[in-house]
Amino acid sequence: MPKLRLKGALSKLRKSGPKKYKPLKIKIHKKKTEKRILPAPAPKPMLPRGLKILDKYPLYEPFAHVMIGQVPKTGETKYILDELQLDQLEREVYDRILDILLAEIESPKEEIADPRRFFAEEAKKIVDKYRISLGWLPDVSWYKILYHAERDLVGFGRIDPLIRDPNIEDISCDGVGKPVYVWHRNFESIETNLKFENDEVLDNIVVKLVHMSGKHVSTAFPIVDASLPGKHRLAVCYRREITPFGTAFTIRKFREDPYSIIDLINLGTYSAEMAAYFWICLESRSSIMILGGTAAGKTTALNTLACLIKPGNKIITIEETAELNLSHENWVSLISRQSYGLGGSTVGEVTLFDLVKSSMRHRPDMLVVGEVRGAEAYVLFQALATGHGGMCTMHAESVDSAVKRLTQKPMDIAPSYIPLMNIVLSIQRVRLLKKNENKAYRRVLNINEIEDYGDYRQTFEWDPIADEHKANFEKSVVLSSIATKLGVDKKDLIKEIGKRKQVLAWMNEKGVRSYRQVASTIAEYYARPEKIYEKVEEAKEVKTVGTSKKS
Repeated sequence: MPKLRLKGALSKLRKSGPKKYKPLKIKIHKKKTEKRILPAPAPKPMLPRGLKILDKYPLYEPFAHVMIGQVPKTGETKYILDELQLDQLEREVYDRILDILLAEIESPKEEIADPRRFFAEEAKKIVDKYRISLGWLPDVSWYKILYHAERDLVGFGRIDPLIRDPNIEDISCDGVGKPVYVWHRNFESIETNLKFENDEVLDNIVVKLVHMSGKHVSTAFPIVDASLPGKHRLAVCYRREITPFGTAFTIRKFREDPYSIIDLINLGTYSAEMAAYFWICLESRSSIMILGGTAAGKTTALNTLACLIKPGNKIITIEETAELNLSHENWVSLISRQSYGLGGSTVGEVTLFDLVKSSMRHRPDMLVVGEVRGAEAYVLFQALATGHGGMCTMHAESVDSAVKRLTQKPMDIAPSYIPLMNIVLSIQRVRLLKKNENKAYRRVLNINEIEDYGDYRQTFEWDPIADEHKANFEKSVVLSSIATKLGVDKKDLIKEIGKRKQVLAWMNEKGVRSYRQVASTIAEYYARPEKIYEKVEEAKEVKTVGTSKKS
């Protein structure tokens, strides 16, 4: 394909708006004229009158952009996707080239690291081969055709631009003819201008997504929970078997760069002192349960705490869909599996209960269950009774409501087993009025240690007015127990928490924030704590000298 200033050409095409091009007369040797009409640019999406633009940014330059605006009359926020579409002539060529691409692109013998890149390279070769026989089109049109081919064949179809948006946490479609909604990091739940016009279009894209995850969906099995490429979580209710409005799906997006403990300290979810406290507790294999509602940040909190586990410890994670991402080498990830049988048959089914029970034979130092909601909780508490460390999440508002759920069916944990879960933290999505923003923040509301059934000791509490976490280590029974095991005084243990708090602050100042960098520094601290702490003290001295010179 000849070189072309694609970005400039397409930007001119966008600004020009819809135009009618006059037919060009092309002279041939036989003195006959052939009329060809240049493709008209796709019209821009209709914007509500008087829309106030709040934000706009490219998703995939120059093919897809997004504009977020507010309707003055209603105050509603709209997510307006602006994607270059194919006109009628381009669509005809696209349909023909699609068949050719599917026939000529050979599947590679080895696994491809980047399917999009592989497809783009192969598609360009095939287009160069057939572009003359397919008819005359300007280079801009060919770039658009290749973009749509990549989007539809190896991408996520019409929702591909939304998947590309790093600010979107959640994508949900409620049925045919209904607008797709997204959960935006800055604007929360907002309506998009994307709709699926009929059942066929919506069903086709959902079948494609399910097949991309390696699973099957049909009217016989209309409910699917799966992981898409990139570890995005997909939940599907297929056709009108159980949803009267047609197929519904929700995609929980997985961050390419997962949050680290330093990120959550910066966001205010944890305090540095709280993170240091968890660091000490996990080193001694204390068990931790994370409570919260839907989208409160439970899994993210669990993932960040897991990086504090001592390197070399054997970790087994058990989930329904893979969401956790650990940096530890000695890590086994187990995923449950649905039944292959029809009706009420459970042939081939592997439940969380089966996985938790099986994991005991692997001798884990730390057993991490993505979410407990059934019989697997009983086996987890049995594992804690044998001395294994454990971490899990559960839907509950407080430690009291969590204990009530645990002691009732289907979990049915005996009250005498409840103290085996040492620490319970509650995380919620909250609003801070003092910031004057219509934005939700995640905060750990409190941390309770379980001394006995009905006896809970609160060691941390969030102050919503000051937006700070206040510690009370005097009540801590876990620190007292750890101090006894180590043969040290509890005050010395609290001093060590202070040291690790400074290490976390030093990492933050140095810009060590990526998940793997944080895990590497923590591993180094476990191996050579004195050396790391010397660096922290040196950094403090340099900072003090610099401050005194300025003053």
